[in-house]
Amino acid sequence: MELLVILKRDCETCRLIGPVLASLKTERSTAIYSQDDPSFPLETGGARDDRSLEESWKRQIEIVPTLIRLEGGVEVERSESWNRAEWQQISGLKNLGAELPGSQPGCGSLSVEPGMPERLALRYNAAKVVSRAIEVDDDNDPMEVAYDRGWTDGLPIVPPTDLRIGRMLSGTNRKPEEIIGLVPPNLPECTVEKVAINAVMAGCRPEYMPIVLAVVEAALKPEFSMHGLLATLGFAGPVVIANGPVTRRIGMNSKGNALGQGNRANASIGRTLQLLIRNVGGGIPQEVDRSILGNPGKYTFCFAEDEDDPNWTPLNVARGATPGTSTVTLFHGDGVQGCVAWHSRTPEQVTRSLAMGLLAVCHPKSCQWSHAILVLCPDHYDIYQQHGWGRLEIETALWEALKRPGNDLIRGAQGVLEGIDPALADETVDKFNEGGLLVVRAGGKGAGQSAIIGGWPAQRNKDEIKIVSQEVNV
Repeated sequence: MELLVILKRDCETCRLIGPVLASLKTERSTAIYSQDDPSFPLETGGARDDRSLEESWKRQIEIVPTLIRLEGGVEVERSESWNRAEWQQISGLKNLGAELPGSQPGCGSLSVEPGMPERLALRYNAAKVVSRAIEVDDDNDPMEVAYDRGWTDGLPIVPPTDLRIGRMLSGTNRKPEEIIGLVPPNLPECTVEKVAINAVMAGCRPEYMPIVLAVVEAALKPEFSMHGLLATLGFAGPVVIANGPVTRRIGMNSKGNALGQGNRANASIGRTLQLLIRNVGGGIPQEVDRSILGNPGKYTFCFAEDEDDPNWTPLNVARGATPGTSTVTLFHGDGVQGCVAWHSRTPEQVTRSLAMGLLAVCHPKSCQWSHAILVLCPDHYDIYQQHGWGRLEIETALWEALKRPGNDLIRGAQGVLEGIDPALADETVDKFNEGGLLVVRAGGKGAGQSAIIGGWPAQRNKDEIKIVSQEVNV
């Protein structure tokens, strides 16, 4: 039998058990390691030096002191903190620590302090970044190098060092080498490690990784047509709507300025996808990305739905997700069009105002040509909610309010050549295809100002191009 103890001077319990350690050294074959001071404990004449934390990391120490019993070099038993009965049982010394309290909590191991597990894994080759390393000498600014090499979206990035990548990977239990899919337009394989590298560059925290991976998986689904969205001449880019407990856990914004700046999670999650498409897939503006104007959301466009009202059916549940699960929904969206309706006081009045704004999506005379998101602000939602309207009633009323006579919409009507097929002149025409209007709740209180996010005209090919959702694996 061999015993091994790992401790540190900066721990009251470790200092308390000095006499116990002296007994173990005298009566058993015992190796003592100190994480912070090899001259400690004085009772044993010091300890082996583990300031590198190699032994602590190798033994997966979380609490000090930890007593381990080895047989033939193999661990068979351990006790964390000070527990007299356990230490007596492991050591076989019946009177060990008789003069001490029966138990006392230990302290956190230095090897598990924030960022240290990843640092140690890299140091001792348990983790290795396999992507090609780019050396940047001290005379060069990494952010300028990244810009010069075309790795940025025009804004500064966080340099993806091995340590930062390791820390990002700690946010998921998925293997770094796992292949997520093929990234358009060039279709190279994308691994979890590649996602982590771009998440570092975008400014993510490790705890964002589960939702980031779900966003990437959703974007790479064939039916989302990320390649087509990238190559379009139009305005659209991917819009991410997040639902479920994960949004609250990582602090996503669904309240005031939810579609704007200021929230790290919203900003960096959406930006990760855009950087990945650029850096892994090769989607470069004015090359494969052929958008005539684009929109500011192509830097990042990601927000959470407000789910504070338990009577509201969240978007992901309305689309078939199990209540209480976390989900991302990806939409092919343009920029934000405001709909200011301050004077409406009834659900019917609000609906008519919102419908008038929605009619302008793509073109006032287009129908079933693209989809849209309606981001319902709290002031408008309150009017609906006070009259007992929920998602079903709101969507039904909007659907009816968006019907129009074909004669007003045909090409040439009202002196405008844009429009629908003249064969539909006698029809009543819906603005959107079924399922093409997503209603979500977000924003701050103060005024009746909801938002409309128009869709990509290619959505008219409803059997080929779809809004997609992906559950977040937490």
